Amino acid sequence: MDPFSHIPIRVLLVDSRQIVLWGLEKLINSESPRMETVGKASNGTDARRLARESQPNIVLLDLELGGERGVDLIPDLLKMGNFHIIVFTEIHDPTTIDVAIFNGARGVVYKEEPTPTILKAIQKVHDGELWLDRRTTGRVFINFLRTGQKLPVDPVAGKITALTRKERVIVNAFANEAGASNKKIAHTLGISEQTLRNHLTSIFSKLEITNRFDLFMFAKLHHHQFSVTGTRTESPASRL
Repeated sequence: MDPFSHIPIRVLLVDSRQIVLWGLEKLINSESPRMETVGKASNGTDARRLARESQPNIVLLDLELGGERGVDLIPDLLKMGNFHIIVFTEIHDPTTIDVAIFNGARGVVYKEEPTPTILKAIQKVHDGELWLDRRTTGRVFINFLRTGQKLPVDPVAGKITALTRKERVIVNAFANEAGASNKKIAHTLGISEQTLRNHLTSIFSKLEITNRFDLFMFAKLHHHQFSVTGTRTESPASRL
């Protein structure tokens, strides 16, 4: 059995109202083992601390945190780890929503939407997609073009983009053969163990990891972003 097939999506909840946090926690945990709540915060200070300590995959963030503005919290949170932020709000003001996206949020869910929508948004954003309606998407991209700003950089996507095509093939091999030895993976890829070790040194550096287990985890959690071009009949060795 693949040891990484049931890794849950780790969700941090940030909302100023305890009743909302309680309801969201029940909802997320009801999806176990697909999802789990790893923390709850009702203010910016606790949100920063929990984001750093729990290293979630998704932060579900309210934009109204008492006297704090959730949109201003987004850049600080994103410095705490490699995760995505989904805005969870009652605010429909386009300017506020646009600022949240400019600051790095990957999705917007309104509190009046049905609970299946919340779960679907978490899954889709975790899979690397944006969760924005067409009107918001169009408005945001037009504003980016007008102001000359760059789109927010996804830190995980940035690391993956740094990999060469050969390195992506190797990462895929580790994801598909969890627990296999370097010798076995090198044989599968049709390369020498020394060549594989050389590639792994570069991969570890680019992904900011230190060992094979971390590589398995990274590859499994972000497998959707490790596409390798080529025909289906193409062998791993031919891609190297």
